[in-house]
Amino acid sequence: MSSLIDPYGRTVNYLRVSVTDRCDFRCFYCMSENMTFLPKSDLLSLEELERVCDAFIKLGVKKLRLTGGEPLVRKGIIDLLRNLSKHLKNGSLEELTLTTNGSQLSRYADDLFSCGIKRINVSLDTLDKKKFFDITRWGKLEQVIDGIDAAREAGIKVKINTVALRGINDDEFPSLIKWCGEKDMDITFIETMPLGEIDNDRTENYLPLSMVRKQLRKNFNLVETDHKTGGPARYMAIDGTKQRIGFITPLSHNFCESCNRVRLTCTGTLYMCLGQEDAIDLRSPLRQKESNDALIDAIYAGIANKPKGHDFIIDRRSSTPSVARHMSTTGG
Repeated sequence: MSSLIDPYGRTVNYLRVSVTDRCDFRCFYCMSENMTFLPKSDLLSLEELERVCDAFIKLGVKKLRLTGGEPLVRKGIIDLLRNLSKHLKNGSLEELTLTTNGSQLSRYADDLFSCGIKRINVSLDTLDKKKFFDITRWGKLEQVIDGIDAAREAGIKVKINTVALRGINDDEFPSLIKWCGEKDMDITFIETMPLGEIDNDRTENYLPLSMVRKQLRKNFNLVETDHKTGGPARYMAIDGTKQRIGFITPLSHNFCESCNRVRLTCTGTLYMCLGQEDAIDLRSPLRQKESNDALIDAIYAGIANKPKGHDFIIDRRSSTPSVARHMSTTGG
């Protein structure tokens, strides 16, 4: 079978799979406090998720990241990871990983490591207990810190993802970086993305990362690096150390020209771009036949319609999101 190559010559070798839209936090920039989640009957079963992942790997996907919502609240998630790890053992998959809020890591860290997961991303926006509760609405900072420590003790490399929020955590960036350095963790800053209706106006907290870099240069000697992890982050290093700082800038400087990713929702919808509504249904062909022929044809059709780039914009004249669906629906 031929590789997955989009109309602009980009090879798609990275699949992000949302295994659930549910989360045990309610981060204010991500979702409303009183979210209505999908009926469980709408979700792909773990067996169906595995079958779709198997098909993508057969078509050349080398990196697979499970996301949510919060992926570790999905019942049976370790069984899915254990089954997918066979692709690591036979060499058809280079990396199996996940993005998590860290709340369940103390419980699952050893299992994740046994499934071949070598590194994970943990979302953490502040080290202040009150701010953490205010941002997540429900979360406990101590629980996440304990989870991060458990993952590191299990042998998993942890990278911290921090959403840059004007007026909320922008005074903490140097201390967050130093804390990560003490724990041998890299950190990536992310611009808030206009996905889904929330209870607040995103424009109030949007902070372009060009301003963050300018601020950080006052505290650190940052040097350019060609380090890549397969994702959209651009990395700089702190001179004289091994610590790296990543920047994901979907708004101020998009990364579309090198996009190698597609996203599968927990309901079987394949989005070719995080910032576009173009999508293709994989659930129907998945359930039509035991054969994967129709599923593979649908995957090829989706890749053939991958757009050149997204339409993200933060417009201070309008609080309407660029894309109506929430991040938890598409997958973080």
